[in-house]
Amino acid sequence: MTSVDDPSAGPPAGDTDRADERYRPFAHLATEGRELYRQVMGVFVRAKQEFTVHLRPEDVHLGLPPEVRPSVEAVATALERLAKWGNLRPDPDTGRVTALEDFYRSRYIYQLTRAGEAAEEALAAYDAALGRRGELQAVALADIAVHLRALLALADRDEPDPAVTHLALLALVDRFSGLAENARAFMSSLQRTVDLHEAEVEVFLAYKQRLIDYLERFIEDLVTRGAEIAGLLEHLGASQDGRIGPLLRLAVEREAADAAPDRAGEALAARERRWTGRWDGLRAWFLSVPGRSSQAKLLRSAARQAIPQLLGVVQALNERRAGRSDRSADFRELARWFAEAPDDDSRHRLWRSAFGLYSARHLTIDQESLTEREVDPVPASASWCDAAGVRISPQLRRTGSYERRGRSRSVQDRGEAKSHLADLARKQAEQTAAVRARLATRGEVRLSELDELDREAFRLFLLLLGDALSAWRPGADSVAATTNDGTMEIRLTRLRGGGIAEIRTPDGVLWGPEHLVEIIDLANENDPVGAYRE
Repeated sequence: MTSVDDPSAGPPAGDTDRADERYRPFAHLATEGRELYRQVMGVFVRAKQEFTVHLRPEDVHLGLPPEVRPSVEAVATALERLAKWGNLRPDPDTGRVTALEDFYRSRYIYQLTRAGEAAEEALAAYDAALGRRGELQAVALADIAVHLRALLALADRDEPDPAVTHLALLALVDRFSGLAENARAFMSSLQRTVDLHEAEVEVFLAYKQRLIDYLERFIEDLVTRGAEIAGLLEHLGASQDGRIGPLLRLAVEREAADAAPDRAGEALAARERRWTGRWDGLRAWFLSVPGRSSQAKLLRSAARQAIPQLLGVVQALNERRAGRSDRSADFRELARWFAEAPDDDSRHRLWRSAFGLYSARHLTIDQESLTEREVDPVPASASWCDAAGVRISPQLRRTGSYERRGRSRSVQDRGEAKSHLADLARKQAEQTAAVRARLATRGEVRLSELDELDREAFRLFLLLLGDALSAWRPGADSVAATTNDGTMEIRLTRLRGGGIAEIRTPDGVLWGPEHLVEIIDLANENDPVGAYRE
């Protein structure tokens, strides 16, 4: 603990005078004894929470932690400086005056100023933001869906209660704000976790499995709850022309009723913009529009990408534990060789063999000059004007580049390699066409009616199914999607009450709800015979 008994511990008066007066309550953070100032202000904050307004120096001294408690004089000096900076307000302490001479003694009681209280609130928010650990709140998704259903019920009423509507909107905004902020903080901390390379292996491996399970649960909840929330938002509509509009206006009017009479119109417009922005932000978080994906979709994608990244870190840690060679291990082994080399000549040879960083002379020197250097070596510290000259090619002096004469390389015949590549490309194209023809259906069929698929056909089917499910919109009964290369199209229709479909493959059985599916081979759609060739 730094003592503040020395009056010179505070900042120079000139520096304080030059500072902006609005920020003087933060001056105690950048001066000697800042720990004591922060603890003293903490005593006043706790006293205010207990509805205590004024404190004497003795009360502040007793409120400090015993292990770091300085003298009463040091506390009194700290109180005086905090009062000078505007954090505290001193008032004469006349409650303990018993004689005339007591009036001439400096006795004060202190209380927080408005500026000092605002500074402490700002510092508390700063500390809380730095110490926050983000989390993916699956429960918040369920709460948001509950609040949206409540708003949908209010929107169906002829005259919804303004107070109930306002409180429901406030609860929805509070829950959604917490979800968005915690998700952002969690993904940021997750990236820092993935980037850890010096973490303890056993600790990381134990944490990895829990984290992957956590991500998988949240992704599952985000898919199911996110679709439900998107459907509710579609029913409530946009802030301007949707069913939510009258409810937002009730909340705006209720908040604007407390505004001053001379600023009623301005307050009404400001609150209307704020509530409209909140609702539009909520819709943008869960609903995608052409050209812009929703934040929920981006969060789901980031969470999915984090899982293979974590597995990559685990693989790297396992390889490190198994003793596989990598660049760091190579450098450590090379350093060991340098340490074990018998003399400097051996170390120089090892250096040249490992890195090939020779002097610049080897670029132009010929064998005759090298022979002369072996007979009469020139130390590296010799000045260029004292050393013997080096014969160089006139071509280097004239053009700045040096080329040795020699036989030019013969042109290689690449015909055989090109034929091999063409044959390989033809076989791959035939295999892909056969797989497309195998998957193509004659109109709509049930998923369960698809015959057993081989590995290649099943892989292409999964890609088509993934494109269709990605394009599915909440509330829709059918969807159509096309592959990126434009060669195939899939049309998927929900079959209510159809049961469970099974698709058999050499590696197992895919289970899922029954749908009607139509797969079209667009590359052969003008050849109906080839399009459905088995």
